Formats: sequence, C-alpha cells, structure tokens
Amino acid sequence: MNLTGEKEQLFTAELREQLDAWVAKYPKDKSQSAVIPCLHILQAANEGWLPKPVMDALADYLAIPAISVYEVATFYTMFDLKPVGKNKINVCTNISCLLNGSEDIVAHLETRLNIKLGETTADGLYTLREVECLGACCGAPMLQLNRDYHEFLTKDKIDDILAGITS
Repeated sequence: MNLTGEKEQLFTAELREQLDAWVAKYPKDKSQSAVIPCLHILQAANEGWLPKPVMDALADYLAIPAISVYEVATFYTMFDLKPVGKNKINVCTNISCLLNGSEDIVAHLETRLNIKLGETTADGLYTLREVECLGACCGAPMLQLNRDYHEFLTKDKIDDILAGITS
C-alpha cells in the first residue's frame, strides 16, 4: 500500500487510514475487493467526484491495474467522473417509478431547479440525474438525495424536500 511522488500527496494520512480499514477486511491477495468502498471514501474526499489521478493512485495503492478501478467507477451510477453539485438528486425512472409518475417528478425538478437531467445548477448546489432502479419500487415514485431515499413523491413533497436543504 505504498504511493510515491505526486500520487502520495493525493491521499492524506486520514484517507489512508480509512482505505486501510477496508482493505484489511479482505484477504491480502484480494485487495481488488475493496475498490467500491475505497471509491466511496475517495469520492467523498474529492467534492463528490473521482478525478482520474485519484483513481490511478487508488489502483497503485491497491496494487491492481488501473482498468480494474475504472471499470467499477464507470459501471456504477453512484460514482461521478466529473464535478457535480453539492447535492446529487438521482431520480429513478424505471418501470415502477415510471408507472407511478416519475416523468412528472422529473419535469417538476427541472422546472424548480432550472436545469435538465444530467446538468448542474449554476450555483453548484444541485446535480439532477436519471438513474436505473434504486430498489425502492414499493415507494414509487422515488428519488435519492445524496444518500437518502425519498419515496411516494408528489410535487408538494419535492418542494418540501428542496426547502429543507440548507446548502
């Protein structure tokens, strides 16, 4: 778990401690198993996204090929490879949510935030995205705001959620 040069400066001692705690949960020859939790840690430490140098450094840190990190980071919608807003709004538009009005939810959010899906507000406060099923079909339509799920959405409920965000 050694880094040198510029890559070493990307991981603070505190970050290394967090990464090491996850790596220690897996057999020594299976450090690749820690990629997902390590990416979560690094994304949180980098204003909600994963710059390429950080992913390269993680690959070196785990002693795995860089592609092993990239394939995970690009597969899952929970990882961002470009800067995002402080608050990420992920709206499920899969079948259960679609049948229960997710199109109206998306339209309302686009109007309220004055952005389209895939965009970030000018003030950098919100990024609005469409995502595949988030596994909360019984609460459709739903969205994920940062790490929290909000279910049985209506326009009024969306307004209340947005009003509750302080920054």
